[in-house]
Amino acid sequence: MKDIVKAFMKKHQLLTENATVLAAVSGGPDSMALLHFLHTIQNDWNINLIAISADHQLRGEESKADLHYVQEICRQWGIKCITDTLNVQVYKKEKQISTEVAARELRYHFFAEQMERFDGDYLALGHHGDDQVETMLMSLVRSASSSAFSGIPVKREFSKGLIIRPLLCVKKTQLESYCEENNIKPRIDSTNLETEYTRNFYRKNIIPLIKEKNNNIHTTMQHMSETIREDEQYLQSEAAKMFQRAVNLDAENNQASFEIDVFKTHPFALQRRAFHLILNYLYDELPKDLSYMHEEQFFALLQKAEGNVQIDFPHQLKLERSYKKIAFHFIKQHPQNPFYHFTLDIPGKIELPDGSLVTSEIVEHHKEQDRFSYFCDTKQAALPLHIRTRQSGDRMSWKGLNGSKKVKDIFIDAKIPKTKRDSWPIVVDNNGEILWLIGLKKGQPENQSKGAPYIQLYFTDRKV
Repeated sequence: MKDIVKAFMKKHQLLTENATVLAAVSGGPDSMALLHFLHTIQNDWNINLIAISADHQLRGEESKADLHYVQEICRQWGIKCITDTLNVQVYKKEKQISTEVAARELRYHFFAEQMERFDGDYLALGHHGDDQVETMLMSLVRSASSSAFSGIPVKREFSKGLIIRPLLCVKKTQLESYCEENNIKPRIDSTNLETEYTRNFYRKNIIPLIKEKNNNIHTTMQHMSETIREDEQYLQSEAAKMFQRAVNLDAENNQASFEIDVFKTHPFALQRRAFHLILNYLYDELPKDLSYMHEEQFFALLQKAEGNVQIDFPHQLKLERSYKKIAFHFIKQHPQNPFYHFTLDIPGKIELPDGSLVTSEIVEHHKEQDRFSYFCDTKQAALPLHIRTRQSGDRMSWKGLNGSKKVKDIFIDAKIPKTKRDSWPIVVDNNGEILWLIGLKKGQPENQSKGAPYIQLYFTDRKV
């Protein structure tokens, strides 16, 4: 077994000379075999080996005895040993999480503290090949994402250094034989015999059936895990580039949007991963009820030929397709009443609810205009001017138009999203005549005259 593990470590570059290695030890066959193996190569690699062990206080005297066993073995082998007790039950109630999750979070917090304390380079864990098989099968059953099928990583960043798993290349029976050959009598966790925990169910009922067909399934799964992980790293890297190019982020309002035609130019595999990158950006923590069905809804929305469509995601996240654009936003971030009405002094300045500015001044000469400026003489409009949002029945006219047109139809023609229409700023005179649908249309008042002084209006978007 030692030669297999050494070759595996060399292949994945799991250890360097003169390193400080912390080994997580529970007293069971897996971690005891790991500790003994590291102890046998300690001098060859000149590593500073430290055993760390925690009592989760879930099995009373039994788990306390496990801790004492680890301490005694470390004393016999001359290995520094650090132990602690973790109050899982209290933490579980505080966080409202399962026993398994609470134990894991506290355990890794303890590991991180010790890595900091001893300036650790590596944290060695005793996960083996059978653990890998169980993990990947569980992912297959409960997840529809290929990225979730990559299994337990051989190494990953953790605290000040790396987590390494040198035993993923061997199966449980090999570790048990190793312990027997080296006169190690590990402790057996009685909860491993229970099937109420999901992993134990697979361990006792599913894995033995698979091994009847392939006794080296752990090798097959480990190879698959490595290839999937390598492929996924590349795809995630490309998806991140796509995300940067195609997705527009509004950090202030926690929103995201993209142009559909641009998004769809990328391969489907990247589109799917970019979709998940958007969700990871928007959600502080991904909701538990977020599933592959939401992904299917997203792509159905993406493929629709035309029209405005909205779908609801967990925690009040709304996806909206508006013409050629898809936007993600949280409902709670949009005010219940988007309507407003202000009187504009001339000269003067009005700050709208979204932070945009409308500025007015009196000028003597005509100035160059664009769609964010409006110009008329003082006799064309009944003063004072007002800035408001749309009202039922609003219509306006402009030069060259025979009659008038509904503001609602102007919004539709300009492909303005529904969510923006109710808060769109409109400049009207004191008789209610629409002078300027800001950024879209400039009205033509009935009273026509020429001559100074003139009214000059400017609109400044809050994002500019």
